[in-house]
Amino acid sequence: MRNSTIHRIAPVLTALFALSPAIKANELSQTADRLNALEQKILVIERNQELKDESAAAAAKSAPKITITDKGFTLASADGANSIQLRGLAQLDSRLFFDDNGASPNAFVLRRARIIVEGTFAKNFSFQLVPELGGSTVSILDANLGVAVNSALAFKFGKLKSPVGLELLQSDSWTFFNERSIVTNLVPNRDLGVQASGTVLNGTVNYSAGIFGGVPDGGSSNNSDFDNEKDFVARVYATPFKATSDSPLTGLSLGISTSVGREKTASGLTGGYKTDGQQTFFKYASTTVSDGQSWRISPQLDYRYGPFGLIGEYVVSTVNVRPGATGTKAELQNKAWQVAAGYVLTGENSSYNGVVPKSNFDPVNGTWGAFELTARYASLKIDDVAFPLYASPATNADEASSIGIGLNWYLAKAVAFKFDYYQTKFGFAPGAPAVSSSAILRQDEKALITRFQVSF
Repeated sequence: MRNSTIHRIAPVLTALFALSPAIKANELSQTADRLNALEQKILVIERNQELKDESAAAAAKSAPKITITDKGFTLASADGANSIQLRGLAQLDSRLFFDDNGASPNAFVLRRARIIVEGTFAKNFSFQLVPELGGSTVSILDANLGVAVNSALAFKFGKLKSPVGLELLQSDSWTFFNERSIVTNLVPNRDLGVQASGTVLNGTVNYSAGIFGGVPDGGSSNNSDFDNEKDFVARVYATPFKATSDSPLTGLSLGISTSVGREKTASGLTGGYKTDGQQTFFKYASTTVSDGQSWRISPQLDYRYGPFGLIGEYVVSTVNVRPGATGTKAELQNKAWQVAAGYVLTGENSSYNGVVPKSNFDPVNGTWGAFELTARYASLKIDDVAFPLYASPATNADEASSIGIGLNWYLAKAVAFKFDYYQTKFGFAPGAPAVSSSAILRQDEKALITRFQVSF
């Protein structure tokens, strides 16, 4: 810096000598002193600016980072060790039923309304809190704490999805259809417990195993677990050709899950099995209780190849029941399966985690988002042994078979319209009387369900 300043001063002095040879030596000395003083001021200013720049860089380096995307809002520490993310989900449905003589109400439904809070602290710890604000009551869906050892081993404690089904583990936002298939009636939903999970074998195999309180088919924990009976739940899910990026088999995933435990309810089994239109087609008698060994097994398949997607799963659910505290005990085995497929008409990749449009909806610029066609067949069969002692054949179907077609319009990653049509046919136990007290079961269910969804 000093040398550059002298080089700038030298021409000035030379010019002064050339133009005014009569200038006295002391005047030249004074001029040089002033120039030296100016140089020092310049050096001080430059150094002060350097210090300010260094301070600003240090402050920026240590400042929290705020990220806003279509995946939510994230506030993270500079080192990434601590973060909190805010996401949301809102789904407004319309349900229209045909040829049912008014047995099923046409309605608007706030299907889901959730504020999702999750994040990390001290790098290896995570948390999740998901309240459900939709429906008629407020509830806590998920509330858990995670501890990560490494990619191969992590733990979760609290309330979370039990790792049994395939479609049930998929986000509510990204299923092919507005409503999950009738297969999910046979798998547990959310439960209290502890779970270990991880990814091994170069990312090709994911596993989960845990001890849970145990909930009935399709049920969720009421946030308490005070009995001695617990369920062991395990799942292995593999993508064996993940590394072969050029192969049509790259997107093939295979899995199997199971739960084993004992169930003993003091009162009747709650809930019931529901159709695609969310109407109950089977429910145990109010006096029927579970008492004894229970187990489930579910082989699963997911396949993605470009715009094409396919899922398939089969579930067997076995439970021991009594028609009261001291009645005759029986083992019931209920079974269900489904095959569902989707094709993205606009060319985007099909994904288990949803479709991301190449271009968001923007009619001014001539872009319309992404469109996906879907189709599904599903079937659920109740064990005939359930009738008539454990469930009434006059008010319940023993079988439901559903076919569905749909169109999903993704205006953006976070915004979608979905249009589904379902038709469900019911079967009845051998020798069962004509269904007399359930108007819903007197004809096939024909339902059109539309949804406006915001998910971020």
